[in-house]
Amino acid sequence: MFYSRARCRSRQDIQDTPKGVSMKIPYLIASMLVLASCISAAGAASLSGNTVTVTDPQAAAALVYVSGYECSPGVFYPGESGTCTIRVTNAANASVVVTQPNLIESHVKVNNRADFSSTTTLGPGATSEYNFLVTADGSDGTYFPLFTISTTVYGANAINSQIKFRIDSTDVRASIAKQPDTFSASKKDTVNVSVVNPRAGDISNVLIVPEVNGADISPEEFYAGTLKAGSSVQVPFSITPDKETTVKFHVTFDNGDNPHSVDATLPVTLGENKEGAQIIVNNIESSGSGTTLTLKGDITNNGLVDAKSVLVTVKSPAKPVNPNPMYAIGNLEPDDFSSFEVTYTTTAPGTVPLVVEYKDEQGNVFEKTFTLNLNDNGGIPGSGAMQGAPGGAPGSASSRRGMFGSFGSGLNQVPVTEIVIILVALAALIVAWRKGLLKPITDRFRKKTDADPMPDES
Repeated sequence: MFYSRARCRSRQDIQDTPKGVSMKIPYLIASMLVLASCISAAGAASLSGNTVTVTDPQAAAALVYVSGYECSPGVFYPGESGTCTIRVTNAANASVVVTQPNLIESHVKVNNRADFSSTTTLGPGATSEYNFLVTADGSDGTYFPLFTISTTVYGANAINSQIKFRIDSTDVRASIAKQPDTFSASKKDTVNVSVVNPRAGDISNVLIVPEVNGADISPEEFYAGTLKAGSSVQVPFSITPDKETTVKFHVTFDNGDNPHSVDATLPVTLGENKEGAQIIVNNIESSGSGTTLTLKGDITNNGLVDAKSVLVTVKSPAKPVNPNPMYAIGNLEPDDFSSFEVTYTTTAPGTVPLVVEYKDEQGNVFEKTFTLNLNDNGGIPGSGAMQGAPGGAPGSASSRRGMFGSFGSGLNQVPVTEIVIILVALAALIVAWRKGLLKPITDRFRKKTDADPMPDES
């Protein structure tokens, strides 16, 4: 084609071409055509997955190579078993017969060497997998077993490649990441169980199952799934204890196909919740005649959270009666207080158990009992405040005294009525003075003062 096109050129065109250039143009065009043909052929082979064309068996054997590998688990515990899968690929356009695959490393024990006694024919572009059942027979470290496989082609070299094999005794850790200082009976609290994977390989099927006697736990189990290398997870559990006990959180997981387990232990100790409501009773007084008495006082929340649905009453040997057998205060915020008034009867003077009941945000019910010591005439000796304690902690109470009757320690005990009367009286006096209604009285006092004789200065 090139020469036919050249023959079509005019003599004048040839004469106008610089010397030497006319001889180089054919070679330049020919080179470009060959390069385009090679690029096109290479692109077609890449897209279609064509193999390399060879002309003899040794060239075909030289195109067999290790195309990949993987071990499961990714990181072995010492003495742990698993698999190492190695892939061998034939890149030639002719079949190659391979034989005697082997994995060689003194710290890696191969358990199924007998499975590879036969030969395998790799077709053009084909890949074959060799699954070695292995046991980690070494201490912590990284090893490089040598994989080798031969061909049946006379004079061809064996195919060799190293793989990476890791052994690590570092264990997964489980612990209690968050918990209250103490638990309260029948009160729900939350704890967080932490699972940390410090290993270089992933673990799978992570499952947390609590075991306890004497407490309710929710959820009954938690499936965390796969935990990546160097990562952690925290799982919340709600615990409502009936008594002091111990909770064991069993954490199970798989490293490859090998099951493992680790535990986290939580002692459940009952006591006063330092972050809860704290009830204090003060300004107590008892009054009345006969067998029916009235008990008055203040309830203060000295805690850090609200005390909800607060109720006040008495219990045996006292008996609550109308009109106020039980006094409902409602909610008390931290540092807030309110007064109460309970009526009761008693057949004999002595102690009166005052009961304060309240709830927390989860609806858990708490009860505080204060033992009040009454004398024979119904009075309450002693002074000071009584702080709430489970089961009726003993304490003393203060008398309620003050101007215009009784004063408490808070807004509910301020004598509002008396103050209003005084303010109204003062307002009336100011109005009368401005209107001159007080002038006759002031004049009378002034005249009396003027009529008094001056004292003798001699």
